[in-house]
This record gives sequence, C-alpha cells and structure tokens, in this order.
Amino acid sequence: MLDRFTMPLTHRPLATIARHLNNRQITPDQVTLTAFLVGMSALPLLAFEYYFLALIAILVNRLGDGLDGALARLSGQQSDAGGFIDIGLDFVFYAAVVLGFALANPAQNALAAALLLFAFIGTGTSFLAFAIAAKARNVERPNFPQKAFYYLEGLTEGTETVVALVLFCLFPQYFPWLAGLFAAACMITATTRLWGGYWTLR
Repeated sequence: MLDRFTMPLTHRPLATIARHLNNRQITPDQVTLTAFLVGMSALPLLAFEYYFLALIAILVNRLGDGLDGALARLSGQQSDAGGFIDIGLDFVFYAAVVLGFALANPAQNALAAALLLFAFIGTGTSFLAFAIAAKARNVERPNFPQKAFYYLEGLTEGTETVVALVLFCLFPQYFPWLAGLFAAACMITATTRLWGGYWTLR
C-alpha cells in the first residue's frame, strides 16, 4: 500500500551508494547474496533473543534489497535471473525471521508464527503467480516500471513488512499480537490480490 510513496524517497540515496559500489566493480548479484547472508544471521540472533542485533541484520538486508536493484539499473545489468534470485531470497529471509521468533519462545510465539507463515504463503503465491501471467500477457506496470517483474500492489507490501519486522524486534514481548495483526492484513492482501488478479487477467 505504501511502496508507491516510499520508493521514490529512496531512489536518490540508493543511487548514490550504487555509484560507489559500481566504481569498485561490485555486482548486483554480490549485493543480493551478501544482503541475504547478513539477513539470515537474524535467525540465530532471534532464536537466542539478541533482538537489537537481529534488527540491525534485518535493516542491512532490506538496504541491500533496494541497493541491488539500483546497482543493476545503474550498471545495465538488469536481468530476469537477478530479479528471480532477489525475490526468491526475499521470501526465504522473511520466513527465517518469523521462524527466529518461534524459536525464541515456542510456547508464546509458535502459533502466531505459524499463522503469519500461512499468511505469507498467500501473499507470496498470489504475488508471484500473477507476475508470471502478467509477464506472459505483457501487462503494463505503471507504478513500478523499474521492477524486474509485475509488482502487484496490496494492503501489505515491502514497506509494511519492514515496519512489521522492526516492531517485532522492538517489542518482542508483543510478538503474538503484532504477528496476528500483520497476518490478518496479509490475508486481506492475498484475498484482494487473488480477486483483482483473476478479473484483471480475465
């Protein structure tokens, strides 16, 4: 819901960092993989309840997620392969963070984590399935033309997900409530994407 407003705000700072990386011959794929590895360190950090360190790992991951695309556009290295590995690793990272909270306190967090993972399946599959059909039909993407695939909007997008992950780390004692609320929002997103996507393609 908020990505169309937040993405333009990040273009200039990301482009500045991307220029420095490009001058050092760092590739977008290297940024993607490095950000993923840093982000995955949040899993053991959360499991051992090092929430502040996990938050840093999460934010570095999200920075890298925006930076690899900026670098790809700057260096002319945009590709379907890069877009594929980027989104694929994103979903693995999101699931790892939720799993980390379940491991931190199974008795308190496991059910909420399972519910959130269920909701993530809905948002992720509806998002990616529509992207495949949209590419086959050359559906235009007016709000996010820089994306490697059709970016299907919804109530919960990248911005909302980052905010949710930050809140989880800042208030881990309230994870069941926060995760439940975010899962509900994700399920609304999956429903509207399935409905809207179906009628768009039809």
